[in-house]
Amino acid sequence: MSHTGRSPGSPERKPKLLSGGNPQIPKGDGDAPVQAYLAAMPGWKREVGRYLDALIESSVPDVRKAVRWNSPFYGIEGQGWFLSFHCFTRYIKVTFLNGASLRPVPPVSSRHEHVRYFHIHEEDEPDEELLASWIRQAAALPGEDVF
Repeated sequence: MSHTGRSPGSPERKPKLLSGGNPQIPKGDGDAPVQAYLAAMPGWKREVGRYLDALIESSVPDVRKAVRWNSPFYGIEGQGWFLSFHCFTRYIKVTFLNGASLRPVPPVSSRHEHVRYFHIHEEDEPDEELLASWIRQAAALPGEDVF
């Protein structure tokens, strides 16, 4: 036990925040690692992360969840991953892995031709109908098996 009375691996320890305030969460499958990531998101980003998670669940009831590379990933069993997000200093980057096929195309391009991004800043109020539409469209496309 440490001098705090807790063992080093105890659940009371907060995950380390990496650059931009992104939580360092071990790779894992299922809702539990994603919920750990959301709980560790700093400040205003936590509320946005929980909002995104709930919107994805309501838009894609059979969604599969995991944490990879310190980011939550969402996919369809047998079809691969369609979305992830990641904390940066001033925004949350929502990644649509086949975003170039969505209509309208998400606004931020990537060096990967099929990937598109949508950034959410603290002062933003994202268009929920548009986000839900992108999520449903992305879930209907073949996903990426990036693991």
